[in-house]
Amino acid sequence: MTVITTFSGLDVQAHDSLESVLKESWDSLNPDNHPFTSYDFLASLEQSGSVGGDTGWQPLYLTAASDSGQMVGAIPLYLKYHSYGEYVFDHSWAHAYEQAGGRYYPKLLGAVPFTPVPGPRLLIAPESPEAADALLNALTGLVDTHNLSSAHITFITDDDQSRLERKGWMIRTGVQFHWHNHNYADFDGFLSSLSSRKRKNIRKERSSLADRGVHFQQLTGADITDEHWQKFYQFYLSTIEKKWGGAYLTEAFFRQIGQRMADRILLVSAWQHGEMIAGALNLIGRDALFGRNWGCAYDLPNLHFETCYYQAIDFAISRGLRRVEAGAQGFHIVQRGYLPVSTHSAHYLPNQSFSEAVSRFLRSETRQMAHETQAIMASSPYRKESGS
Repeated sequence: MTVITTFSGLDVQAHDSLESVLKESWDSLNPDNHPFTSYDFLASLEQSGSVGGDTGWQPLYLTAASDSGQMVGAIPLYLKYHSYGEYVFDHSWAHAYEQAGGRYYPKLLGAVPFTPVPGPRLLIAPESPEAADALLNALTGLVDTHNLSSAHITFITDDDQSRLERKGWMIRTGVQFHWHNHNYADFDGFLSSLSSRKRKNIRKERSSLADRGVHFQQLTGADITDEHWQKFYQFYLSTIEKKWGGAYLTEAFFRQIGQRMADRILLVSAWQHGEMIAGALNLIGRDALFGRNWGCAYDLPNLHFETCYYQAIDFAISRGLRRVEAGAQGFHIVQRGYLPVSTHSAHYLPNQSFSEAVSRFLRSETRQMAHETQAIMASSPYRKESGS
């Protein structure tokens, strides 16, 4: 732990491991108990070897403490040596910067690794709003002092966006697809809000799996066993291999969150002929269900839709959750009732010429994103009179 700056009487400290931070202090800054910024989730990533080492994600958590030693602010920060696992793509920025003779990596990233879920990134005690400025001053100070190309904070909340814009950070807009619960009594209640053709299609997709003898279990808490995690990890690896991606998460990570966060986990498991053939990992928030990873032993038509989307909707309705956030998904999810929602990230680029070029790009990209979102909404599966 190193004190790197003092601002408004607050000491900002840098930690290369959460082990030097008290769990109670960190989680006190996360009053809504958002699962992905919880101490347990971030520590599991670190202690399982999913970040750190040679992964290209070097932890550098920042905390702000008062003169009494009380932690009043924090941000999960990483020194990044590549741009993989972020879901806000800046590879073209890196290429342009290096073509101009600069060195883009390493850069600083405020984020939850491998997790495209909007949530708090600046964890600030309500009684110490100045902690936000202290942390951001320290962050940009690190960039400037070490001559780094940039700093980025991804999937931010509206509050964080306002803070960052006031500090001069550029804002980038993205899009995800979320399902919203309009006080549906059950899954059929949700289906009744769709157009007749979409409703029939979803029922056909669901029944096709039942006809093949596939059934599902929604597992939480102690019902998730070590055998379930072992199976799920194999599914996860299989899916990664099919997509030519990188298996960022280790098997130890899934076991650790299973031990630490079982009551905040929904593991959807699909079964056929007595064997678990697929699974989807979701985390349960205060008012939302967050879909994260999925995998299967072998694919069946509609298995992905049911395991990841329909089971999530069914669970959210049963728990009274307001929405399901499916993460980084494609347009096909719209026809399953998930509609576009804007997401935002913030970017600090100290090189003026580079910053101006990126600013022009972002203005163009934002206009294009607005047009695409409008076009997607025009193909909404909901009945106009449903109000969804």
